Amino acid sequence: MTTTTGTAPAAVNTSVALWFTAIGCGVAETLVRFATPEPPGPVALAVRFAIHLGLAGLVLGLYSGRDAVRWAVALLMGLLGTVSLVVEPLRWLAAGGAVPEFLAAADGPTIVIVVLRAVHVLAVLAALVAMFRPAADRWFRR
Repeated sequence: MTTTTGTAPAAVNTSVALWFTAIGCGVAETLVRFATPEPPGPVALAVRFAIHLGLAGLVLGLYSGRDAVRWAVALLMGLLGTVSLVVEPLRWLAAGGAVPEFLAAADGPTIVIVVLRAVHVLAVLAALVAMFRPAADRWFRR
């Protein structure tokens, strides 16, 4: 097991901050869903809590400098997490959904959820870029 010593480079710090932004958006979306006609039940809340807690621990693991942690974050949060966020809207669009009509009919909580999802996806993409910047590469490869 290899760990690094010293301070993580700015690219890693930025990536961690962006990952926590994404996690925060996920938590906020869960809370906003309580204002929708179908709020999450206790099981869904417990699952989301466990997932967010586990992902937060994994993100903090980036400070270990282990490349395996970086790849775990990239695959779990970057790939699987992003797919989980975009599959529903993509299916809706493929089924003939129209964005202008959706936005015209959307209530307040739905608009907030859409904005949170957009920020969430953007944070994930930016975190991935930061996590694979040259300075971060050096940090994870030493």
